[in-house]
Formats: sequence, C-alpha cells, structure tokens
Amino acid sequence: MLMIWMAAVLAVAVAWWWFRRGPARAAPSPVTTQRTAAPQGRATSVPTLPATVAPAPEPEPAELRAFEWLREQDMDPAQRETLVAAIKGIPRPPRSMQQLLSPEFVARAGSSELSELVMGEPLIAARVLSTVNAPFYGLQKPVTNIGQAVTFLGMNTLRSICLQYMLAEAFKPKLAEAQRSFDTIWRASAVASELCVRLGKALNLPDQGSLSTQVVLSFVGQLATASLLPASGLEHWLSRGRLERARMEQERLGLNASEIGCLLMKTWELPAGLVNDVSGLGQQLVTSCMTTDPVRAPRLALGYLCARLGERLALGQLGTLEGYDVKLDANVDTFHLRAALAHPSLARLDQALAAPELQTAVLQMMGRQAA
Repeated sequence: MLMIWMAAVLAVAVAWWWFRRGPARAAPSPVTTQRTAAPQGRATSVPTLPATVAPAPEPEPAELRAFEWLREQDMDPAQRETLVAAIKGIPRPPRSMQQLLSPEFVARAGSSELSELVMGEPLIAARVLSTVNAPFYGLQKPVTNIGQAVTFLGMNTLRSICLQYMLAEAFKPKLAEAQRSFDTIWRASAVASELCVRLGKALNLPDQGSLSTQVVLSFVGQLATASLLPASGLEHWLSRGRLERARMEQERLGLNASEIGCLLMKTWELPAGLVNDVSGLGQQLVTSCMTTDPVRAPRLALGYLCARLGERLALGQLGTLEGYDVKLDANVDTFHLRAALAHPSLARLDQALAAPELQTAVLQMMGRQAA
C-alpha cells in the first residue's frame, strides 16, 4: 500500500514538472523558409534571403549646398544694366553663324552646303583649313578644301571647328597678358567638342551634331567672362574648379559664366531652344538632369562631362584619360553628373572612355604620342 501511494505521488510530480516546462521549442533559424514541392512530391524547404538594402544616397557636399545659382531676374536692376551694357560691348560674330546654328541647317545640311557657307567667310575658311591640317587631328594627308575636311573628319567635327572660328571674331583679348587664358579656353572648347563627337557616336546618342554644337557654345560664357574680368586675374580664375569659378563670377559680375553666356547669346538672337539647351548643360553643376530633364539626361550629362574633361586636359590638370573613371570622380563639380550615370543610355560610357581609339585621340589632341 505504501509503494502504491509513493508511485502516485511521483506520477503527480512528473506531470506537474512537464506542465510547467511546456512543449519543446526548436532553436530559432537565421533565415525563414518556404515550402515548395520536391520532384518526388515531398515538401522541401528553400531559404529566403533577407532583402538587399539599397545604399544610402551620396550626401551633397556642403560647399555645393551653400551655393546659390543666380539668374538674371535675381540681379539688382542697376547691376543688371551695367552687366548688359558690358556684354553689348562684345562684338557680334558673323551673321553666317546664325545660319550655321539654325535647326534646319544642323539637321539637313551636307558637306556642299557647309562648304558654301564657310567659303563665304574667306578668313574663317583659311583658319578652318589650317586647323584641320594641324597635328591636333592627326590627318595622314593634307586637306585642301572643306569638302575633303568633311570626308576625313565628319560633319560634326567640322561644324564645331567652323563655329569656334566664327566665335573667335567676337572674342579677341585687348591685352597680351590675357591671350594665354583665351588660348586655354579655346583649346578646352576644341578638346571638349571632339570628345563629345567621339563619345556620342560610341554611345549612339541622338542628334550628335547639335550636342557637339551645344558643348562649343557652353564656352561662350567663359570667353565673355574672360573679356569682362581684369586681365591680371584671369589665370587664377581659370585654374579654379567650376564651382569656385561660379562663386567668383557671381561676386564680381553678378552672374556666373553660364548665365552670362546665355544672356550674350540672346543679344545675338540665337535660337531660343538652343540657348535653353546650353543653359541646361551648364546648370548640371547645381542640379541633376535626371531630376530636371530625364528625357534629355544622357545628352546633357555627356555634354557637361566633355566640357569638364576638356577644361582639365587644357589646363594640364589631366594629362590623359587613361584610367579615368567618372563614377569614381569625387570632384564637387561632377557630383550631380554622377547621378545621371544610372541612365541606360550611358551604361557603356566607361568602356567608351577606356577605348584605345579615344585614348590615342586624346594624346594626339594634347600633342603627345602613345607609348
């Protein structure tokens, strides 16, 4: 009887312990699983990995965030009147430039039409042929007429050369000490335009001719600014980065070079759409074209990149494009540009920049030989 009573007590104690312990729990798994049907009809577990976290956007540099891009309407009336009067003192280019820049001419003109236009300006024609035969373009045979130049260099390159010399009629430094800075800007313009022609073709972007034209015209503001600033300070101004130059320009002249160039082109009565395109190219310093104009973003981004690279090469800040990767360019001037690199049309930009043909062309333009 005692044994039966002890067994009963033990059974109650075990039951109480089991009740307090609760059912066994499996150790937590680091990943969740979902059930899928195995080929034999048995259920099997497939791991579901955690969702990838998108990288945080790159913070805008403090100096860029602090900069306010001023426009004509932001100026004090008296200051604006003074600037407009100074701009009107810059000579107007030949009237043939308006024909060269007309949308109809850019879209449909062939080598014969371009030859006829250029030959109507004998001095410009002579300068164009001299440039075409210079080492900059590395032609193997001498070119004696505009038609041959189109054959060897293409319409887009030749149109850009013609445009540069038509603009040269308006921008002639009054002092010899300013000539070096003007020569640097002209060289930057030529390099940027040729880069734009080659990269635009490699990326198969639309309207390559109008894009290279916009790149050349984006330097009009720099040429105008160089005409308005004291000659003694030009080299210091030109050696600065684009953001720092813009700040200096606004402090001294009321507007930055990009806005000054657009204001000048309006007084020249150039097509409004063309002026707006040039303005959009320059404004990528302070805003991403992926936000403001996603349709034209690849063209605007490429044009802005070529303008900046042309400056750096002309100033000697870059000796070559070998090893250059725009995605790794941490310069404040290219901050908003880097956002546009996500556009599918620019997916092959890094390969185009690294192409041996482009590397050789850059060395040729800079007066160097490939190793």
